[in-house]
Amino acid sequence: MRDVVSYTDWFVIATGRNARHTKALADEVRSRLKAEDGTIATRVEGQREGDWILLDYIDVVVHIFTPESRAYYRLETLWGQVPVVDVAVETA
Repeated sequence: MRDVVSYTDWFVIATGRNARHTKALADEVRSRLKAEDGTIATRVEGQREGDWILLDYIDVVVHIFTPESRAYYRLETLWGQVPVVDVAVETA
């Protein structure tokens, strides 16, 4: 992202099954990063609603969407010139 925007190096875009799932995913990201190396998000948005949760770690911005919100906002199409690295992880 650094070649396109000045505020971050990476966008991580993930989808939860519903708002409850996105909240759980965001909680897990926050707790693991804090436990592993003391990293704390500088900004968290959308945690209460859960449709689109943003975790800002300066160099990495994590977006966690419900399927409907991801389809509506289509962040991937806004930054089409940026290389994409697809990683599929299924959770139980």
